[in-house]
Amino acid sequence: MTEESEEKNQDLILNATPALEQAQDFWSSILPVMACGAGLFSDGYVNNVIGSVTTVLSLQYGSTWSVSNAKHYVGDIAFVGTVVGQLVFGYLSDHWSRSNSLLISTIILIVFTALATGSYFNGDPVGMFNMLAVWRFFVGIGIGGEYPAGSVACAESTGELKAGTRNTWFIMFTNTAIDWGFVVGAFVPYILAAICNNENYGTIWRTSLGIGIIFPLVLFYIRLKLKEPEEFTRNSMRYAKTPYLLALRFYGLRLFVVSLIWFIYDFSSYSFGLYSSTILAGIYDSSAPLTTVFGWNTVINLFYIPGSMLGAPLSDKLGPRWALVIGVTLQAVVGFIMAGCYESLAQPNLVAGFAIVYGIFLSLGELGPGNNIGLLAAKTCATGVRGQYYGIAAAVGKIGAFIGNYVFPYIIAAGGDSDVLSAQYPFWVSGSLCIVSALLAIFFIPNIDQDTIAAEDLRFRDFLEANGYDTRQLGLKKGEVLERIVTSEKNTA
Repeated sequence: MTEESEEKNQDLILNATPALEQAQDFWSSILPVMACGAGLFSDGYVNNVIGSVTTVLSLQYGSTWSVSNAKHYVGDIAFVGTVVGQLVFGYLSDHWSRSNSLLISTIILIVFTALATGSYFNGDPVGMFNMLAVWRFFVGIGIGGEYPAGSVACAESTGELKAGTRNTWFIMFTNTAIDWGFVVGAFVPYILAAICNNENYGTIWRTSLGIGIIFPLVLFYIRLKLKEPEEFTRNSMRYAKTPYLLALRFYGLRLFVVSLIWFIYDFSSYSFGLYSSTILAGIYDSSAPLTTVFGWNTVINLFYIPGSMLGAPLSDKLGPRWALVIGVTLQAVVGFIMAGCYESLAQPNLVAGFAIVYGIFLSLGELGPGNNIGLLAAKTCATGVRGQYYGIAAAVGKIGAFIGNYVFPYIIAAGGDSDVLSAQYPFWVSGSLCIVSALLAIFFIPNIDQDTIAAEDLRFRDFLEANGYDTRQLGLKKGEVLERIVTSEKNTA
């Protein structure tokens, strides 16, 4: 090899080195964001698949299922567990550890999803229904832990990413993950129904639940390597007295508004997701095979994805506040159109057109509050109380989902014997609530930029100091005592 060619090769290596280092830096920064946030996939899967599972249980057990009490709570008992998990793990993630809280919630999710899959009670169907409900309650607790521990750590980890992309990556690994969970939760029962030729109902619903174990198992291995986010290490209150009254004075109104928007979003979103199979079954007659209903249910759920993925960059360009306002306003318009034109759209020969319009309605919900409400909850408060702030807001949202699942049948029933009115009313209600969300965001939610987390920590520090709180407690490590730090500072000086 000539001396000239060796020099060229060395130049190529030198030129390639910065690009390689940049790629390595990106992957080392994006991995914690993915590992912390992506567990919400299980939330989407578990909460959507149960709609198909209850449809199969009604076919398998007939009147035994229809007259059982379990019929009324198997579908939504996980929401109760999720609220408990959000509140408990919100506290733990602030006062113990983000990463360890995540590991515990993942273990709970794996164990109780497996138990739900194998639900049994001495051959008694009603006893089995009750056991399924119990296990799903604990599955909900595991899911609840993903919100304050996972999403909050995800938001804090985005600070290591390039400015101008942080909101996008947060959304991709939180809300988009939930949406893919919804899609897979609809698609798996469809595949299983096709394999089982719309028979072998027990195989369909148990396997649908059991597949929900796979993703948390993979994620558990990745999470074993997680470290605490740098922002949490610097500003946590886990070894300090939390000034709850001061935090409430500073963040109370903001927390109320964020929680209310989340409540409204989940009230409609989860209810429409859970009842989409029912809505589609209403278009067909009762003899429609499972593959037909589940297949179109999958198509509808796919519309969550473009709303979330295409809307994610909008949250960086316009900010989460205005992205939310645009999304819910457009969703309200489509919801009113759906209500007004339902009679024309809801025909068996026009089911594709119905699915597309209904899908656009769901997609706009993801572009707006779906993408941005978690982002706002994670970035509109300081690190020391972020887990509890986020946990409360998310819990209020899940309460909205829980209430929505109970209220939606009454909204549908208000249509009386008219199938058209029964289907129109949910869209009128949801469209009106979208307008309320837009107004709340416009008047009460602050703008969020790329460095809001750091800026919010400084604002909260200044407020605490102005009210007599010693902020040197923030970021204390285990075993450290404030008096030792003060002595050390004096000796250094």
